[in-house]
Amino acid sequence: MQHVDVIVIGAGAAGLMCALTAGQRGRRVLVLDHANKVGKKILMSGGGRCNFTNMYSTPANFLSRNPHFCKSALSRYTPWDFIALVESHGIPYHEKKLGQLFCDNKSRDIVQLLLDECAAAGVEIRTHTSISAVEYRDRFEVSAAGQGWRAESLVVASGGLSIPKMGASGFGYELARQFGLKVLPTRAGLVPFTLDERKLRDLANLAGISVDVQASAGEGHFRENLLFTHRGLSGPAVLQVSSYWQPGEPVSFDLFPERDLSAWLKQLRRERPRIQLKPLLAEAFSRRMAELWCDRYLGNPILADLSNQAIEGIVSQCQPWRITPSGTEGYRTAEVTLGGVDTDELSSQTMEARRVKGLYFIGEVVDVTGHLGGHNFQWAWASGRAAGEVV
Repeated sequence: MQHVDVIVIGAGAAGLMCALTAGQRGRRVLVLDHANKVGKKILMSGGGRCNFTNMYSTPANFLSRNPHFCKSALSRYTPWDFIALVESHGIPYHEKKLGQLFCDNKSRDIVQLLLDECAAAGVEIRTHTSISAVEYRDRFEVSAAGQGWRAESLVVASGGLSIPKMGASGFGYELARQFGLKVLPTRAGLVPFTLDERKLRDLANLAGISVDVQASAGEGHFRENLLFTHRGLSGPAVLQVSSYWQPGEPVSFDLFPERDLSAWLKQLRRERPRIQLKPLLAEAFSRRMAELWCDRYLGNPILADLSNQAIEGIVSQCQPWRITPSGTEGYRTAEVTLGGVDTDELSSQTMEARRVKGLYFIGEVVDVTGHLGGHNFQWAWASGRAAGEVV
């Protein structure tokens, strides 16, 4: 057995942040990952430009059975702390919208930042290293690839189940259960909706069309774009509300989020009485969407012929439009995993397991899930930092 101070399982955002932080304190740190390279989800995020944080990230942007758990770590390592680190490495970046920060160049810039910081702190990183066993005998003993290591601190940063082609697995959950920790049920989050065959046929002509909406599911309400696809519904609006959606429930989309549609139609009935509904809606949507919506739901009356009651009928199909998904695309395309290691098992200050001294869980493996737009990376940085300061 080789001896180190800290073993970190997982060379993603949270794991590398924890490792470099501990290394800067003079700790001997070893990072193990079964993948062929580090930071795979960082590399593919943001269309290859990495939405590395959000300037407006707050605890309100996270879902958890205990919504207060994330507050401590997020308050002690803020988006501005990570932005300062990015700037210190001379990485150019820009705000896309709503506080979302992206690299000007490539996601690789963020991975290289983490690797450079780890190297400067003396952190050893091993890829292609699948762990075969973890045991505890006054120290944590980790066996992998015919080798073994002992450490007083073990940090689990193995991520969730999302995007298995990137190497995602349930290893972290299995390890938590091995040590007697409660793991909450998991499901795919930030994921497109699928529709049954009949609904897909009804909406087939809209594939590729994006429209600005106010989307709602459960307690989630988001003003973003809805994208119709060949498989169902996607786009930022759908990804956001998917984390709040429960199977069998409808999802609501206000297709005129900044307009009182009833008042608008009544006003146009006076000002443009001879116009038909279809060309009018084509001004607000695309021609294809206006045609389908009128053919499917609304008809194509002349405004002058519409009674107030008929106008309210039109409004009911647009504010909101309700549809019940058949499901989601699952972990295959999900950006995050909801659920995970129960936060009641962990210290919010240090991320250490309350009942197992020296065992820590950080990042996506924990029951803390952010909204779309850089928040999940901010949780990775903050939770990794919190553990790295004490391991």
